[in-house]
Amino acid sequence: MLTDDEISSLRLRFPILSQKTYLYSCSQGALSDAAESGLRAYAESWRTSSAPWNDWVEAYEAMRAEFARFIKAHPDEIAIVTSASAGINAIANAIDFANRPNVVMGEYEFPTMGQIWLAQQTRGAHIRFLDGVNNSIPLDAYERAIDERTAIVPVTEVSFLNGFRSDVPAVTRLSHSKGALVFLDGFQDCGTRPIDVKALDVDFYVTGTLKYLLGPPGVAFLYVKRSLIESLSSTLTSWMAQRDVFAYNTKKLDPASEGRRFEGGSPPMPSIYTARPALDLLVSIGLENVACQIEQLTRAFTQGTRALGISTKTPDTTVGPLVVVRSTDAAALVNKLAERGVIVSARLDGVRFSFHVYNNLADVDAALSVLQSNLHLVARV
Repeated sequence: MLTDDEISSLRLRFPILSQKTYLYSCSQGALSDAAESGLRAYAESWRTSSAPWNDWVEAYEAMRAEFARFIKAHPDEIAIVTSASAGINAIANAIDFANRPNVVMGEYEFPTMGQIWLAQQTRGAHIRFLDGVNNSIPLDAYERAIDERTAIVPVTEVSFLNGFRSDVPAVTRLSHSKGALVFLDGFQDCGTRPIDVKALDVDFYVTGTLKYLLGPPGVAFLYVKRSLIESLSSTLTSWMAQRDVFAYNTKKLDPASEGRRFEGGSPPMPSIYTARPALDLLVSIGLENVACQIEQLTRAFTQGTRALGISTKTPDTTVGPLVVVRSTDAAALVNKLAERGVIVSARLDGVRFSFHVYNNLADVDAALSVLQSNLHLVARV
């Protein structure tokens, strides 16, 4: 666990924290000096190198290897893509729905997950959404819906809408017992605690750098279990997805046997240069330390809202990183918080307070103080 002095030193590396109470990581992580150094390194490489693409490809592959270690996977199982949507699309377009047409997911998935699979209906997919109960998706709802005709079960690790944390191991066991694949969306959790995709036994995992990984938009990662890679032939491909990237054979389709098989075109090098040192910073802090800090803050915030009689959408059993307060006018409440320097975001009738390792208890107190002054804008217990 990090000491108060260590947190104070860490906060100095995020300039916005000297001016704002930044509880916005569920939308965009705060900019660090590490990420800024990556931007400068990219500009320097472009300005000085006689063959910048040689340097950039080296950085690109280093990014793949670093993220693979981060989630306990092998580099050959990782595709670097430009967004979570790009990663999900690559797999959705590779699934054969002839014998297993069903796709089962909870209603609290991020919209792109639902929309991409709904788009597969023209290819024979049947989409079934599971209704939430008290801002959770009960495990027995999955048990009733998943059967031998289920192709895949997309599941969010932490819901963007209400902070609900899925029981991923249980959903995975249920799905695999019926022969269905599992696609885990870790975007709202990756970077807040240790992650081991092998221990979870999920078949696919997608996340991006712009939230809790403290990076920019433009870089996301798709993990595909090694045993599945060559069995999936997506209609979405590119020259970077071929076995020999530099074969330059326009008349030959020869997808790679590794995770690159699911990549798009030329990689977004400025974003990769920015994301790498941000990821290194998280690793140097230690994901166990990150998780402890976030748990302390979310518990304190939840206890504070409860003491004020404020209704939250986040289940009591969920601990971090996202706590969602139910509001009678979410836009107005976001504005009131911003006027006091507290940066948050809203989704529907919920105002989202997201905590990261660089936040402290003073941030919790600042947010609670604004809520106490605006109880007319929150739903009461």
